[in-house]
Amino acid sequence: MARNVVSPPLGQGTRNSWKRMLPERAIAVGLFLSTFLSILITVGIVAVLLFEAITFFGDVSFFEFITGTRWTPLFSSKQFGVLALVAGTTLTAVLAMVVALPLGLLSAIYLSEYSPDPVRRVVKPILEILAGIPTVVYGYFALLFVTPILRGISGDIAVFNALSASIVMGVMILPMVSSLSEDAMRSVPR
Repeated sequence: MARNVVSPPLGQGTRNSWKRMLPERAIAVGLFLSTFLSILITVGIVAVLLFEAITFFGDVSFFEFITGTRWTPLFSSKQFGVLALVAGTTLTAVLAMVVALPLGLLSAIYLSEYSPDPVRRVVKPILEILAGIPTVVYGYFALLFVTPILRGISGDIAVFNALSASIVMGVMILPMVSSLSEDAMRSVPR
């Protein structure tokens, strides 16, 4: 079946369609410029990082960087070994998971399987709000609250230590582990 399309008389309609298309074209141009700017900034960041890395590895051998155990870039005898930093980060992350996974999974199991609905409606948003606390607040908490407690238990613990950081990192990721695990458990059909 053929459709009859009635076109407006010549000279009318084109002005109205142009007025209608102007905001759409402006939005399209704005989105294109935003996309182009995002790509340009990303390429700029990659270029600066690449340039700085090439300059750095011109002075320091890659093998020394990977296997060195001392990071002292501001000392008179500069050393750029990253192995100790990677080991410390790995230790802190593993200990944080030891803290967060059991507690997070237990709270998720409780919330999804055992808690009454009113309790879940209160606790779940609180957990999600806790996930939004900035990391610098957790660091401040570790330095001023957790570390003195640990030093009171054992005087041999340094001010900056992996145990304090691990405990607080575990508390920091606990809401995320709990919330995501609870969502996954509730999405499974019974």
